[in-house]
Amino acid sequence: MSLVDPRTLGKVAVLFGGSSAEREVSIMSGNGVLAALRARGVDAHAFDPAARDLVELRNDGFARCFVALHGRHGEDGTVQGALELLGIPYTGSGVMASSVAMDKVMTKRIWQADGLPTPKYVRLAFDQQSREQIRAVPDVLGLPLIVKPPREGSSIGVTKVEGPNDVDRQMQDAVTLSAKYDADVLCEEFIEGEEVTCAVLGSGLDARALPVVRIAAPAGAYDYQNKYFTDDVKYHCPSGLPEAEEREIQHISLAAYRTLGCRGWGRADVMIRASDRKPFLLEMNTSPGMTSHSLVPMSARAAGIAYEDLCVQVLAAATLDAKGTL
Repeated sequence: MSLVDPRTLGKVAVLFGGSSAEREVSIMSGNGVLAALRARGVDAHAFDPAARDLVELRNDGFARCFVALHGRHGEDGTVQGALELLGIPYTGSGVMASSVAMDKVMTKRIWQADGLPTPKYVRLAFDQQSREQIRAVPDVLGLPLIVKPPREGSSIGVTKVEGPNDVDRQMQDAVTLSAKYDADVLCEEFIEGEEVTCAVLGSGLDARALPVVRIAAPAGAYDYQNKYFTDDVKYHCPSGLPEAEEREIQHISLAAYRTLGCRGWGRADVMIRASDRKPFLLEMNTSPGMTSHSLVPMSARAAGIAYEDLCVQVLAAATLDAKGTL
């Protein structure tokens, strides 16, 4: 059971839905969070920013918000900024960390500056996508490689370019797909190996990494469909990794979280290179999924934290940039 008295949390808005490409997943996350909070006696209400003006949060007397939005206009600092102006505490990272973590290129730059391992990449800005510039990318990164929009999530718009035949066509098609979701395109070195994820709870020096989840997707296809709408992906938590590897992944995930200035909760996605077992950070999720297939609840369960109590714990840590932890 949660040690937080739900009466102290006040009237709570669970923000989900929104207008991003991840709306469908956000609705699933939000409904799960809403039911969990209500099960623990929290006065929680659904609120879809795509249907209602955020000003209504203040007009309706909401004391805090659980942000279960994913993608743009929810996970990228925009909603966080609006809540700052409204003076309503919210879950998860603040404006700057949310904005930076949503942009995979900016995230990689910061991680590289701090010496954290992340795959090599080439950024194709909106004005750097000529046929010649696209054709040159495999010469820099090798094959296979990944092409994806730098400011989307849930594997939306992602392509694995494998070659060796028709590489130019594959690259052009991959960039065209990615550019439907983002004007800029991120091309990234493909790390052959195992995919894992590590959740982090808390803020600053009090933040802690939860048990690692190892992901086994059919033919390595951990895509949008397999993530949310099938049971074909197998998740292992405990991960079954050697203890030293688990600790190393927790260590770099915590470092990645702190160096971006994240707070409340988050989840780092990591690849372990098969050839030498070196881990590489892919991205940091500052508003992780909370669906039945989601990984943070799975990791929390392995740490002895029930789904409902996880939701209450995250909610209780809601804060504002200007005020610090409540």
